[in-house]
Amino acid sequence: MRVLDTRVGPGETTPVHTHRWPAAHYVVSWSDFVRRDAEGTVMVDTRSVAMGATPTALWGEALGPHTLENVGTATIHVISTEVKRPTAP
Repeated sequence: MRVLDTRVGPGETTPVHTHRWPAAHYVVSWSDFVRRDAEGTVMVDTRSVAMGATPTALWGEALGPHTLENVGTATIHVISTEVKRPTAP
């Protein structure tokens, strides 16, 4: 397992990164965001998708290279627990 405590402030964009393992996400606070792949193509724009109230829990599969831009007015705060696959002996 790996636990990540991530905060992305309004107007901030994360560097390109990956999520190699699926994870349980606990969304402490929410703001609209745009996720782009490594080439800059929009993968998700939450301004066109309704999000429920926070806090909330979500499941997410592994993600390839991407960035996340907080295009809202609040800080995004997510605590993620990634589930690593066992390694061979």
